Amino acid sequence: MNIEELYKDCVWIPFETLEKFMIEVFTKVGVPVEDAKICADVLITSDKRGIDSHGIGRFKPIYIDRILDGIINPKTTFEIIRESPTTAVVDGHNGMGQVVGYRSMKIAINKAKKYGLGMVAARNSNHYGIAGYYALMAANEGMIGITGTNARPSIAPTFGVENMMGTNPLTFGFPTDEPFPFCIDCATSITQRGKIEVYARLGKQMPKGWVIDENGESKTDPVVVLDDLVKGKAALTPLGGIGEETAGYKGYGYALVVEVLSAALAQGAFMKQLLGYDEKGNKIPYKLGHFFIAINIENFVELASFKKMAGDIMRQVRNSKKMPGHSKIWTAGEKEYEAYLYRKERGVPVDPVLQKQIKQLIEKYDLKDYNFDF
Repeated sequence: MNIEELYKDCVWIPFETLEKFMIEVFTKVGVPVEDAKICADVLITSDKRGIDSHGIGRFKPIYIDRILDGIINPKTTFEIIRESPTTAVVDGHNGMGQVVGYRSMKIAINKAKKYGLGMVAARNSNHYGIAGYYALMAANEGMIGITGTNARPSIAPTFGVENMMGTNPLTFGFPTDEPFPFCIDCATSITQRGKIEVYARLGKQMPKGWVIDENGESKTDPVVVLDDLVKGKAALTPLGGIGEETAGYKGYGYALVVEVLSAALAQGAFMKQLLGYDEKGNKIPYKLGHFFIAINIENFVELASFKKMAGDIMRQVRNSKKMPGHSKIWTAGEKEYEAYLYRKERGVPVDPVLQKQIKQLIEKYDLKDYNFDF
């Protein structure tokens, strides 16, 4: 499917306009202006990079609706509860995940500037958007950035069918001498809920092997899957897929690493404690945990030398022999850069489902300055 066909039902909204809209709505529901700017920047960065699963697509259901439901505290109390020269443990007190993430990585970066390395573990937070945003914060400071987060249970362990771990991304970013940094930001499952939501909005069936039911069989209807994931009747498969034949235990193992680093270091919640519902089915805070690492490259080598060698590695990989029928090999961060170049003059593609959500917010908060073409 070409790009015009993919977005044929979408309306394109300029980055600045959509970001301003999100800031205004965030403030309408009680998020302080400076925090609203952080949250909106994380979301619009996702859309700028072509990651439609984590931008405006999650604005209303994951953030605004949860604030209105009392699940997220719009005013973030960021508390450092333990600290050393190179480490910190923080408590987000159920505030905005983006604010917790931004401030935590800032602390890690500042420690790395002084001591060469900084790490922060956070507890009692919420969904913090694309993990790559925080890794790129470090990369843009000439550092290596690493981050991960746990999430509500959705991945089944190898040979299991019960959703136990979150999609738990393990994310790395670092600078190169190319126009874009390297950034690998992906779940430890084959897919993640945000991508399934995109399939549901587009009315497309999912590939087999992404999700299994209670009998270990593939499920492909995204609408049914989204409902069954919440009910515990379906589970995502880890990277590598079902069973051991295609090494699903590798993704499962990495998901466990992220779960431990996101919970045990800060003594936060984990796995079934992150369901978002109490025993009576009432909605409750998710209490997610994250971790952030910044490594100062210049404590090892001159930054320019690192960037040159990192770039050489990427170029050699991209210039390697291609599979028949394929003319290009990408490295992590390259497609996102290409998406940005395509979108910077067009804006963000907003599908009919999101158009409806935006119209609802405009009407609810009387935002008369926005006259979109839908």
